[in-house]
Formats: sequence, C-alpha cells, structure tokens
Amino acid sequence: MAEFIKLYEENPNPRQIAKICDILRKDGLIIYPTDTVYGLGCDITNTKALQKIARIKGVKLEKANWSFVCADLSNLSDFVRQIDAPTFKLLKRALPGPYTFILPGSNNLPKDFKRKKTVGIRVPDNAIARALVSTLGNPIVSTSIYDEDDVLEYTTDPELIYEKWQNLVDVVIDGGYGGNVASTVIDVSEGEPVVVREGKGSLDIL
Repeated sequence: MAEFIKLYEENPNPRQIAKICDILRKDGLIIYPTDTVYGLGCDITNTKALQKIARIKGVKLEKANWSFVCADLSNLSDFVRQIDAPTFKLLKRALPGPYTFILPGSNNLPKDFKRKKTVGIRVPDNAIARALVSTLGNPIVSTSIYDEDDVLEYTTDPELIYEKWQNLVDVVIDGGYGGNVASTVIDVSEGEPVVVREGKGSLDIL
C-alpha cells in the first residue's frame, strides 16, 4: 500500500523529498503534483519502474510517449540534440511553466528510449516537482493520471487520488489540489513551433 505524504510547495521538506527519491531509486512509482495536473512518475533510468508504468497505462514501453520532467534546462543536451538559438530562447521564456516541448532526441538517451526520435521536455513551475528531480539527479518520466469521470478529465483531489491508486504506486504526494487542465504541448523538433495541444500554458510566448 502506498505512503501518503503531505508536502508544501512553499517549502518542501528536504527529508521527505530524500525519502521519496530513495523509493524512486528502488523501482518505485510516485504520484506527485506539477503546475498543471497530478502526474504518475518514476526515475528515467529505472527499467523495472518504467515497465510498471507501461503496464498500468496499457502501452508498450518502446511506444510510450511520456514527458521527461527536469529541474531546469542545464542538462538538456543529455537528452536533446543541439537546438538553434530561437528555440532555446523560446524554452527559456516559457520554462519553468505549464508547457511540454517536443524536441529532437539525442544519441545519449537512456537505453529504454534509445529509439526515440523526439522527446517531450517539461520543467514545471512547481517547487515539489523540481525538488524531487534535483534530489534524484535524473529526470522523472511522467504521464498524467486520468479521471474516469466524464466531467473531470484529470483527478485533482489528493485524497481521492490516494484511494484510487494506493495499490498501484508506492507514494502519493499530497501537494494540495491539482488542476484539471494539462500542459500546452509545442512541437519544436523541426525548428518552427507547432502547437500540438492547447492547455494551461498561454500561446503568447510564441
């Protein structure tokens, strides 16, 4: 059964963050807050954990299109091929923020993503999410959790999330109520920005 851990975005408890990261390193799955909706995530380098998420989502790992949640853009070259100056300026303008950028994948991607030609990069404007990634030392591979309710596309109440997911994950983080609008997805893998999905992020950045 999952642990239910309360964290405050204004000042995430470092001890609790470290505890959660230890769980991630041991094949653990977490549900955690972002600046948009709650996400289901694991360590990008942990094959067992990635396979668990693939089973939960009902997809093959090699075909899954999940976001790489990063703390900032400092290690972008580990996962993304060299991008031009206008694209980098766009990323700097938009992030941290409620955007997912589709970028060309590099040759240095972790083994489970070697065949990916593009990757989705997120830097959420949420201190809990960024503290987790910083402490872990790797991006968190993340996918949104959907609500089966026809009215709400995404689950927003951490206690209800826990009720539903407690037997599927190792930690549910209560970071307060989440949103029910996903990130805006912008494909810049070919250089020119193309809006794939309009979400919480404003298109005024383009």
